[in-house]
Amino acid sequence: MGRWAIAVHGGAGVDPNLPQQRQEEAKLLLTRCLNLGISALRSDRSAIDVVELVVRELESDPLFNSGRGSALTAKGTAEMEASIMDGHGRRCGAVSGLTTVKNPVSLARLVMDKSPHSYLAFSGAEEFARQQGVEVVDNEYFITEENLGMLKLAKEANTIVFDYRIPVAGLETCSAGVESPLLMNGLPISVYSPETVGCVVVDSEGRCAAATSTGGLMNKMSGRIGDSPLIGAGTYACNICGVSCTGEGEAIIRGTLAREVAAVMEYKGLDLQEAVDYVIKERLDEGQAGLIAVSNKGEVACGFNTTGMFRGFATEDGFMEVGIWE
Repeated sequence: MGRWAIAVHGGAGVDPNLPQQRQEEAKLLLTRCLNLGISALRSDRSAIDVVELVVRELESDPLFNSGRGSALTAKGTAEMEASIMDGHGRRCGAVSGLTTVKNPVSLARLVMDKSPHSYLAFSGAEEFARQQGVEVVDNEYFITEENLGMLKLAKEANTIVFDYRIPVAGLETCSAGVESPLLMNGLPISVYSPETVGCVVVDSEGRCAAATSTGGLMNKMSGRIGDSPLIGAGTYACNICGVSCTGEGEAIIRGTLAREVAAVMEYKGLDLQEAVDYVIKERLDEGQAGLIAVSNKGEVACGFNTTGMFRGFATEDGFMEVGIWE
């Protein structure tokens, strides 16, 4: 028997001027999700069950960019994506282009468990959801007034805006404003703070699992797919670790970030935190991202090259921590 451990994240890249109230709201949500996972692990739920349970909770709260509260496409709709992976046998499921499925991570789980495939998208994924009887809602359920305001600003600036939480009033105070934009695939973006959610778990049997869910980028092109549903990029789990990534999706895809953590542990013999640090430093080029990870030894780790990352950790030996900044 090993030691269980859990980590959650709500996105990497946090504006330093984020209001204190928003910071506290984020910490409370992460703490609630950690406690939910801890309770499930103490009840001997499997790692794959726990990551689904926790990410469902994150999708149901509009604070972060997944499920309800998802960032909006240029057309003003929510298009969501998610993936889940069981390190025991490296089974996986992923979905993209969802517009009515209330909890995308659970549909990803059903793709893994109930279909012959690993990835379903758009109308095919929606049809599969109805065949499986999952809960569906109107697209309006996912849309918030705050996101509509951010989409309006993005359209006026003719750019992609990452951070849907920054209040519309006072946008000019954001630290990563349009005066010195970052680039994504060579094109400018105005505010950098993606808020994908994710969870990684190792249970007392030493089984690792990971899940990631997001609404993507504010003002993204309809049909854009990021790293979150891509196994090996945004999500990966095997017999030695579980990883969930967040940040600049295009950079994470190019660097196959989640798989790289497992690869350097396996091939270079690095421990978990060493592997995370190596990957963040060596595999992102000029991209910005973060990740959380657990190992089959009950270890937790995180790494990011952004101004902050919403994250929380807990282990069986009593360690628990929730943070945003370095």
